[in-house]
Amino acid sequence: MQEKPLILVTNDDGITAPGLRALIKIMNKIGDVVVVAPDSPQSGMGHAITIDNVLHCNPITIDHGPQLEYTCSGTPADCVKMAVSEILNKKPDLCVSGINHGPNSSINVIYSGTMSAAVEAGTEGIPAIGFSLLDFKWHADFKPCEEFVKRITLNTLLNGLPEGIVLNVNIPNFKKKDIKGVKICRQANGYWKEVFDKRKSPFGKEYYWLSGEFINKDKGQDTDIYALENGYISMVPVQFDMTAHHMIQKLNSWEL
Repeated sequence: MQEKPLILVTNDDGITAPGLRALIKIMNKIGDVVVVAPDSPQSGMGHAITIDNVLHCNPITIDHGPQLEYTCSGTPADCVKMAVSEILNKKPDLCVSGINHGPNSSINVIYSGTMSAAVEAGTEGIPAIGFSLLDFKWHADFKPCEEFVKRITLNTLLNGLPEGIVLNVNIPNFKKKDIKGVKICRQANGYWKEVFDKRKSPFGKEYYWLSGEFINKDKGQDTDIYALENGYISMVPVQFDMTAHHMIQKLNSWEL
């Protein structure tokens, strides 16, 4: 009998998030599942790690599935480090992160706790995927994307990923019948135009709420934004070697 793959599941929305619960359910059909997820929402944390405080990691039971679950007081990247070093004591066959409540396409990938967990796994030599649904609602409907998440996961386990590469998968908020399929894309060239809403507390102290508008500078039809706007699931291979290799020769011409 073939041994089931060991799958680490994490997220940035927290251990009770419906997106995580949906992902656990899918992964239970594929392999042996261990969950290590933050004890509170950690959206927008990027690749932060905890170095100035203690970490707590404790077993927890959220539902009665076959998975083993742990809640961690740290960031998504902390969760992966804790899982590999202290809980599993070995590398899992796959790490999946999500399903995030909201998109992680284009420039959002660098802010995303969801993707940072996947990237952290990748740096440890673990094939990894970040899944996100374009719906911020807490009780979003994850049912339409279940089959696609399962298919992408099985393909990743079968084919593997090159060292230094993880997958960023974003799913449009469509009914299953309206999702046209999976499109392999590049990251769109976009940015956030920030707006700080300045207010005053009842005690007269100033404070700010961060908001903003996403600006897509990229009109290409091979981008994740284009795919999502046209009913496709976008899948972008992400590398965490941030070296601008094309710039090295030019820098070598400087008189340093």
